[in-house]
Amino acid sequence: MERRRLRVGQSISPEEFDELDDEQLARLVPKAYRDYFPGKDACAEGHFYLHDGTAWSFYKGGLLDE
Repeated sequence: MERRRLRVGQSISPEEFDELDDEQLARLVPKAYRDYFPGKDACAEGHFYLHDGTAWSFYKGGLLDE
């Protein structure tokens, strides 16, 4: 099965999250937040926290509180 082309800020499914490695996931995070990406193992339920306490969600493709 061919994988769809993923872009920055695009939401992904939990299955896609499981399939991607740290480098591939980091490319989905906007540059402004990329330095805060702790790696896949530190992402609880597909999200990670930024310096200001907000959370970036791979499943939503954006900030959780938006």
